[in-house]
Amino acid sequence: MKIASIDVGLKRIGVALCLDSKIVFPQDAILRKNRNQASNEVSIFLKTWEIKTLVVGLPKDGSSSEEMERRIKHFVSLLKLNDIEVCYQDEQGSSIEAKELTKGIFKHKRDGKIDSMAAKIILERWLSR
Repeated sequence: MKIASIDVGLKRIGVALCLDSKIVFPQDAILRKNRNQASNEVSIFLKTWEIKTLVVGLPKDGSSSEEMERRIKHFVSLLKLNDIEVCYQDEQGSSIEAKELTKGIFKHKRDGKIDSMAAKIILERWLSR
């Protein structure tokens, strides 16, 4: 079963992919110019990889978690999902964990690598539930 996850941010969308229900691979992040362009690119990614389940990171217990949850769910509503099941997973601390895991491996630029590592962590959490 092909599963993908996204970590939706205001500037970048981290993306990760799992083709065998075991190993999760971070993909190139989608740089977000506007929500229509970003939702289009995510939809194309999902269709290209024939994804059956999409796991979306949602913030829990943060100071602005309700507002971000509303924005993320609106973004998901813009996706062309057809027969794709959508599941939500708590993303609490995934970006911090991603930074720690990659410290010294690559420079922490604003290129989306951390966002996609966070999406990888979100998907691994969902798979291990």
